[in-house]
Amino acid sequence: MLLRIVLGTVYTAMGVAQLASFGHMPQILSAYGLVTGSAATVLAVALIAGELVCGIWFLARPRSKALGPVWVYTAVSVVWTVLAVQAYARGLTVANCGCFGIYQPQRLSWFVLFQDALTLCYAAVLFRSARTRPAPSHADREAVRGGAGIR
Repeated sequence: MLLRIVLGTVYTAMGVAQLASFGHMPQILSAYGLVTGSAATVLAVALIAGELVCGIWFLARPRSKALGPVWVYTAVSVVWTVLAVQAYARGLTVANCGCFGIYQPQRLSWFVLFQDALTLCYAAVLFRSARTRPAPSHADREAVRGGAGIR
């Protein structure tokens, strides 16, 4: 639950900051060398929407075991990771990674790659916790059998 609250806070802040600097996001994403023009705008919309959806869901329902927001979180994390890894491997200079739009600018470096790797690790943890269901209690087992614990 704590991980969902932390990730919800971070991804909601990312989405809000990117939305506040939306006019700059296509240019920021173009620096990664994969998309430009309207494709960069579409990517910006998708990333911001994804960050806000999963971030708000994690904050509003931190105990939820729903896989939907985990898939959205994972998709957003994979996109950011692919952008960063390929740009870093190609030696591109990305002055602002864009995680928080024009706010808290951070150049693309090994540290950004490390942060991206962590988001993917967190995704694995979220999937594991979403799939893990607590064992039913004795009363639950009795209720399923029809006894409801009454003898």
